Amino acid sequence: MDIPSVDEIRAMHLKHSPNEEAFDLVFTHCEIVWKVAERIISLSDWGVDADLVRAGCLLHDIGVYRLYDAEGRIDGQNYVRHVLLGHEILEAEGLPEELCRFCSCHTGVGLSKEDVLAQGLPLPPADYVAVTPEERLVMYADKFHSKTTPPKFVTAETYATYVGRFGQDKVEAFGALRAQFRDPALEALAASYGHALT
Repeated sequence: MDIPSVDEIRAMHLKHSPNEEAFDLVFTHCEIVWKVAERIISLSDWGVDADLVRAGCLLHDIGVYRLYDAEGRIDGQNYVRHVLLGHEILEAEGLPEELCRFCSCHTGVGLSKEDVLAQGLPLPPADYVAVTPEERLVMYADKFHSKTTPPKFVTAETYATYVGRFGQDKVEAFGALRAQFRDPALEALAASYGHALT
């Protein structure tokens, strides 16, 4: 499989971004998720393809651009749809399914068909679950940074509390990811970006 370079992925972001502000927010977040994943990879040999993880981190949120309206506002009510929109963008770009899945399988700690139906999410009922070690690592690394205004880094404890509102099974799923990949050190990274660590 040909894995796109950082420059090729950046060009895709620029192509699909509606404006510079959206690009800065989304692409910077994707870069940060890759830096978090790098820290996790440095802790141990997880048997992951680091190049594939890099591409997955840098591509996972590309669908967010399709949620911006003409005035530059984001459709927060349908935010979860960015997973499918990103998958569609990457398919249209001719990327293989292995890369497209980083978009559709990174939300929360995985969305099951039952989650979609029970929460009334604006997605076709299906499982959107990270399966491969690379998918699981991208999904996990994504939990440690948020594109809120202003953007911030999120500790494992803070995310564990947050995900609890979706059920004990989600807390346990996040706990399993923590046990598998360990908690990354975020202090220096947060300081380098000037983002709070909450």
